[in-house]
This record gives sequence, C-alpha cells and structure tokens, in this order.
Amino acid sequence: MKLLDGKAVASALDESMGKRVASLKEQNITPGLAVILVGNNGASSVYVRNKKRRAEKLGFNFQLIHYEETVTETEILNKIDELNHDDNIDGFIVQLPLPDQIDEEKVIQAIDPKKDVDGFSPINVGNLWIGDSTIKPATADGIIKMLDYYNVRLKGKNAVVIGRSNIVGKPVAALLLERNATVTIAHIFTKDLPSIASRADVLVVAIGDPKFIDSKYIKEGAVVVDVGMNHDENGKLCGDVDFEDVKDKVSMISPVPGGVGPMTITSLMDMTIVLAEERAKRINGSKG
Repeated sequence: MKLLDGKAVASALDESMGKRVASLKEQNITPGLAVILVGNNGASSVYVRNKKRRAEKLGFNFQLIHYEETVTETEILNKIDELNHDDNIDGFIVQLPLPDQIDEEKVIQAIDPKKDVDGFSPINVGNLWIGDSTIKPATADGIIKMLDYYNVRLKGKNAVVIGRSNIVGKPVAALLLERNATVTIAHIFTKDLPSIASRADVLVVAIGDPKFIDSKYIKEGAVVVDVGMNHDENGKLCGDVDFEDVKDKVSMISPVPGGVGPMTITSLMDMTIVLAEERAKRINGSKG
C-alpha cells in the first residue's frame, strides 16, 4: 500500500509554481487573488488562513476582504463588481457558506466567469462538462493532479465517484471522463453500493460520513481517494474511508489529513497563476 501524499505533491508543485510567478514578475505581473469572507465561521477562517499563507509564500498579491455576519447582499454584490473590474486581481472567491440574508446563487452568478477561480459559475461548469475549461473546481482538479503525480493511469479504468456535490462529485466525474475513464456516479439512493464500489479501479469518496467505506466496498488493488474531512468518536480527524480496515486491500490511498486538502489549495494557487499568465498574454499581445 502506497500513500497518495498530498503534502508531498503540493511541496513538489510549489517549486514549479514559484518559477512561473517569478517569470510573471519579470513581466511586471503579480498574480492577484482575493477572498471575500463573511462572519467568523471556524472552518471557513481556517481555509482562508491556509490560502493566505500559501499565496503569500508564492509571492501573490493576496487580498482578504472580511465582512461582519450582518453584511447586506448589496454590499457583497458591490464588492464583487469592484473585483470584477480590478485589473490587478486575476481571480477571487467568496468563501461559502454565506449567512441567510445573502443569496448564494446570486453571488456566484455575479462573479465574472474569467475570474471565478473556484469554477462554480454556470458558464465554467458548462465548459467543464464539454471539456473546454480553463478554470476547474479546485478539489476536483487537485485530485487529478495528485493521481498524475503518482502516475495513476486513468484511461480505460473503471472509476466510481461516491458523492454528487457540485463542489467535488460532479466535477471530479467530469475530469475523470476527460481522461477516458469509465465513470459511475453513486450516491445515497444508489442500490447495492458495495457491489458497484467494489468494481472500481479508482474510487473517489466524498460523502461526509466518517469511516463509512470499509473493505467490502473495495476492489483488491484499487486506488482510493478519500475527500472526507470528519471527526471520529474520539474527536480525531478522519475521512469517509475506514483507513485501517482497507489499507491492506488497496494499492494506493490518500490519507486524512494530508491527502486531498493540500491539493485543493495547490490547485487554487495554480489556477490563479494560469489566469495571471492569461493576463500577461493579453498585455503583451496588445503591445505587439
């Protein structure tokens, strides 16, 4: 059994990303990433802090716009419009969830698709499914980057995705299809889930249920990606997969923590650099 070590992959990719940022700075372009955070949700604050730390390490122009829980929808939409027109910001995200007085759908649709670094806008979702996307949702893209790093062959393989969220399940299924895997999306209403999951060469689990997947769901030698981030009965971080129960049956598995989490932030950073590189091309093209 080999670990799909997201921390190690993230560290390795930081070197190449750092070189790309240095190249951009030689062209007087600094990748710009902004995050709008509302309130003081503990998990959201941790995610944003990790993004800030990574962005600053890579030399980004990072902006945190922090509002109180009582902020109005109009204030948020006005700030989004401002960021849409800020030439120094290549991408930005609105950290979810948002308080009840703000319509999340309206907020997502207000973001310029070209700056929607999270990949949640309907236009970017559509581009993802037709295989023509520059911007991909960070967790899904991070999973593919991690599988690539460990030379996991996807072409022709049976891939099963358990979970159908817009953030992970659906986009990772789209990216696996793009790599010519044969993809099954399973969920809470799927009949005989162990039978379906145990046919998977590559199993991606994103259901938010601690240690739900045990060895009966696993094909001998399968590659397992555990996207879950839960706490067990002892308050310890754990995934959706019962690591101890499946470890002797899998060929590779991502740990929790230290697997998919670092790759999500890596992909977000990479996507921001891609958008900054697009800006550099536009500027250099206009000069030509």
